[in-house]
Amino acid sequence: MKWILILLLTLSVVVLGCNPNRSPVERTKEEQERLDSSEKKLGVWLTDWNEAMKMSQSYARPVVVDFTGSDWCIWCQKLEEEVFSKDEFMEYAKNNFILLKVDFPQGIEQSDELKAFNQQKLKEYKVEGFPTIVIINEKSQEIARTGYRPGGAEKYIKHLEELLNPPNPQE
Repeated sequence: MKWILILLLTLSVVVLGCNPNRSPVERTKEEQERLDSSEKKLGVWLTDWNEAMKMSQSYARPVVVDFTGSDWCIWCQKLEEEVFSKDEFMEYAKNNFILLKVDFPQGIEQSDELKAFNQQKLKEYKVEGFPTIVIINEKSQEIARTGYRPGGAEKYIKHLEELLNPPNPQE
């Protein structure tokens, strides 16, 4: 009987691993550096789709995808100026979203690879005009869609909250 217990204990250590110098809650230096690096990107517009999706999974947050023509689209520029550039929006986004910009500029250089990738996403999400804001989950599934709305950052934040938490008609 003792041998069976010793064998089970040994097997559990082998299978589950045992590191007497590190509790399960502690992180390796590499893990902590990766988390610290991604935390610095919260509240910052990313341009790498895969990075945004990884952060969405890590932080369990939806991704706000801004399909934009940043250097030529008047409504995109108004949305940037009136909402996305405001501290109020950026602080809210930092605590609630992962931000991702999918840009289709006319005068800003992009790699052919990025252009092709952005075109693929444009078709995948059936974007027909700019700006289109698509909110997606960590599996890239669309949750909600919107665009430019007047009223500034405070009203836009309220609008996003309503999109993500629609009122229950039975209440």
